[in-house]
Amino acid sequence: MTAIVTVSRGPSPLILSMPHPGTGVPPDIHADLNERGRLVEDTDWHVRALYAFAERFQPTIVEAHLSRYVIDLNRDPSGVSLYPGQATTELVPTTTFDGAPIWASTPDAAEIARRREAYFEPYHEALKAEIVRVKAAHGYAVLWDCHSIKSAIPRLFPGTLPTLNLGTNSGASCAPAVEAAAIAAMARQPVTQVANGRFKGGWITRHHGRPDDHVHALQMEIALSAYLSEEAPPWTFDAVKAATLQSALSSIIAAALDAAAKSERSRP
Repeated sequence: MTAIVTVSRGPSPLILSMPHPGTGVPPDIHADLNERGRLVEDTDWHVRALYAFAERFQPTIVEAHLSRYVIDLNRDPSGVSLYPGQATTELVPTTTFDGAPIWASTPDAAEIARRREAYFEPYHEALKAEIVRVKAAHGYAVLWDCHSIKSAIPRLFPGTLPTLNLGTNSGASCAPAVEAAAIAAMARQPVTQVANGRFKGGWITRHHGRPDDHVHALQMEIALSAYLSEEAPPWTFDAVKAATLQSALSSIIAAALDAAAKSERSRP
């Protein structure tokens, strides 16, 4: 069976959360998907390769290996929508982001509860454990939640998504200085961008981001067009396109880390 989550520990205050790069589907669940669902097209493709540059920061990486169609690790486990009044997908998605059904046999409440215990909880337990460990070592942690998505999904947002979409739950998930530094660094990059626009941060950012408890969480949603050859199968990573994006992300993360360190030192 595909692993649920792997953790690569680093010595720095930075934790990279990667909840959606996986394509694994347990056989019993795969049998219930329809032909469209088995394409697992809403994967955050090649996120680990995209963030290879982050080795310079010596981060801890918490990476999921199952498809978000099994269960979405960035949704409220109670089932409450993170974006009331706006289209989204559920804890266990019933459709693609485009709205196409993905199940031949739709999971019922008991199956959703089973998946929550078997797949959702282990990821968040691993992430929580690393936050505790990093805080014990440094006194604080910077949690960077890594995401990507198609640049055009009319059901979710109008027009074309900016390349970089920074989310801090409208400033609630990290210290103001950390948010300001990240936004300022992002503004200097030669790509389209927005802070707390359509994507303000999902469950991971909102749940684990606790600046009063020394955990600064930021989500970065990236348009797939910025680093793939084409936003379609076989979802090929384009190293040349990615280089500009990686340089931008490196600058933003560096600014957030520096601001977090200064903010923590200045606290009474």
